[in-house]
Order: sequence, then structure tokens, then C-alpha cells
Amino acid sequence: MKRTSVASALPALSALLLVAFIGTGCATSGNRYVYKVAYRHPHEYQLPPGEEQVVKGRPNAFLDSADWWWPNSLLGKLILWNSRVDSHQISDQTEMAVKEFLARNEMTAVKVRLNQWAPFQEFARLAHNGATGWGWRWTFGLLNWVSYTVMPGRIVGGDHFNPFSNTVNIYSDIPAVALHECGHAKDFAGRKWRGTYMFAYNTIPFFKLYPEAKATGTAVGYLRAEGDVAGEKAAYKILYPAYSTYLAGETLPFIPTGPVLSFVYAPASIVTAHVVGRMRAGMVVDAPRAKAEGAPEPALSSPQP
Repeated sequence: MKRTSVASALPALSALLLVAFIGTGCATSGNRYVYKVAYRHPHEYQLPPGEEQVVKGRPNAFLDSADWWWPNSLLGKLILWNSRVDSHQISDQTEMAVKEFLARNEMTAVKVRLNQWAPFQEFARLAHNGATGWGWRWTFGLLNWVSYTVMPGRIVGGDHFNPFSNTVNIYSDIPAVALHECGHAKDFAGRKWRGTYMFAYNTIPFFKLYPEAKATGTAVGYLRAEGDVAGEKAAYKILYPAYSTYLAGETLPFIPTGPVLSFVYAPASIVTAHVVGRMRAGMVVDAPRAKAEGAPEPALSSPQP
């Protein structure tokens, strides 16, 4: 009887935690999205003159089909119920969404690689990124670079932000996911102790739930401020289930369940998050909103290796 009651309570628990954590991470001031980063690190590594901020890898038929034979990519498509996860084919729409976000938030130092593997360039950025302490860069940052080099995202996918080199890596053709990763970059840009923040993210139980919620809040808040109704709805539908994977991973070790319930908990959390995300999307008013003025029109990048 006790196990049955615990099992029946899992979806409700997941929904409550999902809403609670994402609510605390919303990057808004009242109902207003905050564009500018309040703090700028004095040793922030800036892009050299003439270097493109957003670059795209050259198409490769074999590498770009990896999402249909690499296990983690297939699992990601199933969990998020979206075939464009790790698609390795980034559309102009997603690229433009990233460029507009960077321009509107005045983020000039971060590098964005769209389906590109560039180990030598990333090592140079790691070496020059004075905004993250050298102790963090040449330990955890170096290990991160080795992983990036031997497990190329062009094959294994995995959208992520690397604070050690201040680089966003995108492999999914989903604007909301790309904005979420840019949200991480914005979060780190406003912090003085970036290496410590990343260390806490990777080591302290439950800590990563806050940065992930904050990045999701940034993406949703930005789309709302820009008057992008369709984009905001799509963000709820994809980012809530994505967040639930972190929520399940962090909370499962502390929930008294047996082997069977432990196996059921993560899927139940993800399904619940899909439902909550769609419910939240349904609450968005369909009436078009005025977009914030002053957004520049970025040019699309040319493919690079």
C-alpha cells in the first residue's frame, strides 16, 4: 500500500518541483526581462577584430547523420519527443535567433559554434579566457577540452555552454534550446567567480537545478519580451521536459523508492513535464505582442570547418 501511494504521488511531486524550481530561475525583474548583464568581468576575453562571433560547421553527410545512429542522440529525441534534437543541421531560423539574442543582450565576448568541432581554436580560447581563474581553467577546463576533443560533438551531439572557453556549442535545430544555452552564457557573464560556480554546478547536490532553471527562465523571458508568442509556446514544450531530466537525476537518490519505482520515476517525471509544459504553453495569450525596438539585423554566417 505504501509503495502504491508513493508511485501515485511521483507525477504530482515532479510537477510541483518543476514549477517551483523554474519559477525561481526566471530571469525577469517583475514582468520585465532584463537585457543587459549587470556585471562585466574586467578580464573577459574579447573576440579578435574581424572574427565572426557565430560560426557554422561545414555540412558532412556522414557526420550529420550521427543523430540517427548515436545512442544518446536517439535517447534525446525520444525524451524530448523532437526529431531536431542533435540534428546537426542548424537552420537559418535558429542561427538568427542566436545572433539576435547576443545582440539584444550586448554579449560580445561569447563564441557560438553551430555544429562545429574546433579543438585548436577552443584551446586558444581556454588559454586566453581570463574571466575564469587559471586554476580552474588548467584543471577542470583542460579536462573539459580533452573530452571535447576526443568525443566530438559533431558525432555525439549534446548542446552545452563551456564556461572555461566561454563558448556555446549547438547541435540541435531548436531555437529554444539554443537560447537556453545562450542563457547559461549570460548567467556566467554576470558572475565574478565563474570557475567556483561551475564547480558547484558539478559537485553540490541540487545546485545545478538553479543554473538550469535560470537559463530556462532567460530563454522564456527573452521570447516573451520580444513578443514571440510562437517561440514562447515552443520553449515551454521543449524546455520543461529537458529540465525534468535534471530534476529527476538530482532528486531520485533522496526519494525512498524500491528498484521498480526508481526505474519508473525518471520517465514519470519526463511525461509529467511534457504535460505541464503544454499546459503552460496553453496559458500564453495568442494575441501578437509588440517586439522590443532597436534589435539589429545580424547577417548569417558562412559555413566553416
